Amino acid sequence: MKLVSHASPEMVQQPPEVNFTEAFRFWAKLGFISFGGPAGQIAIMHRELVERRRWLSEERFLYALNYCMMLPGPEAQQLATYIGWLLHGIRGGIVAGALFVLPSIAVLLVLSYIYAAYGNVTAVAGALSGLKPVVVAIVFEAMLRIGKRAVKKKAHLLIAALAFIAIYFLKVPFPVIVLAAALTGFVLSRLKNNFNNPAQHQGLSQPLPNQTDWHSVTYRPSLGRTFSVLVVGIILWLLPFALVVLWSSWDSLHATAYRFFTKAAFVTFGGAYAVLAYVTQAAGSYGWITQTQAVDGLGLAETTPGPLIMVLQFIGFMAGWNHAGSMNQTASAVLGALVATYATFLPSFIFIFVGAPYIEVLRNNQGLTGALAGITAAVVGVVLNLALVFGLAVVWPSGIDGQISWFAAFLSGLAFVALYWLKVEVLWVVLIGGLIGVMRGVLFN
Repeated sequence: MKLVSHASPEMVQQPPEVNFTEAFRFWAKLGFISFGGPAGQIAIMHRELVERRRWLSEERFLYALNYCMMLPGPEAQQLATYIGWLLHGIRGGIVAGALFVLPSIAVLLVLSYIYAAYGNVTAVAGALSGLKPVVVAIVFEAMLRIGKRAVKKKAHLLIAALAFIAIYFLKVPFPVIVLAAALTGFVLSRLKNNFNNPAQHQGLSQPLPNQTDWHSVTYRPSLGRTFSVLVVGIILWLLPFALVVLWSSWDSLHATAYRFFTKAAFVTFGGAYAVLAYVTQAAGSYGWITQTQAVDGLGLAETTPGPLIMVLQFIGFMAGWNHAGSMNQTASAVLGALVATYATFLPSFIFIFVGAPYIEVLRNNQGLTGALAGITAAVVGVVLNLALVFGLAVVWPSGIDGQISWFAAFLSGLAFVALYWLKVEVLWVVLIGGLIGVMRGVLFN
């Protein structure tokens, strides 16, 4: 059974004819220039695809973005996958999503090795001492930016506050917070809808405001297609996992990391900052990585193109490096990095290829909108927790009772002013922070 749009054929706006080779070249280029975090990457795609190339309309772009913001995982990479799928079907989505991350995989592998093998070299250590305070400022700025968008009502503010208390003081697992926030948002939206318009409250979507949208006609969801995509996705997950288990064991580091990062991919709403809060909370129990190394990893991820969630590759690399066992240390680290990256991004493709057609008929569902609003509000509290944890680790490296690092405090404040008020691009702030750290290390060590 298929869900068919009610638009009349003569009113349907057909998609623009975009040559696949031309699109391939663009996605390859995007993978190398997508600096600046999600905001910068989305801005690049909007400028190139909507304003300059006119491959899709403003409305089409924003609608795709809104859907990707609903999903766990990297919204910018998912947006690229979505648009590639709109233009050329599944092959277009695979090309767009894969090329968005391949350059950053290569660059971050090199940086991770340099960090692990030569982190004590004066220049490297100095660069990291400058990057860490900048990362603290980046996370605080992200918390305020997300908060402006997410906390629009008193209920949202309450959800954000409770999420912060739950994760910072009570150490509640992040997935539990996400589920509780979604349920709260859903219930509040249903109560409001019942109160404001009880006659129309049916628990279903209202008719779509733009029934002439070519996407909803060109790509119609069907149960057979959905089943096929899910089967292929499960096979693509099982085969590498089976190889890892057969090569080592079920309880080995790399098999455990494969399962862990897969689970993280399904619960990490809110992008890289939220996922890092979850991963550092959980990975700490495995002894894979320290908070200091997590801060360093985010700083390295900020200097590479691609999504910030690539910091998970760094965590996988360090886990393999620190717990190589009988393996060669570098080989263990590279395998850990690739396992983390594959398990993180595979679900993103499945989310798009399965969900995008169906989301068309759910666009105006009030319950779904409320649940997502609750999750987004909770993410504000989670990111505030991450900012405080990182800030304390950087500004008070010996603990809150120890001596404050005035250099780190001053550089964090300076970076925050540059990001929040002066609107300096993140890449420049990161590079300048690293350069300041190198100069300080060379001059005073």
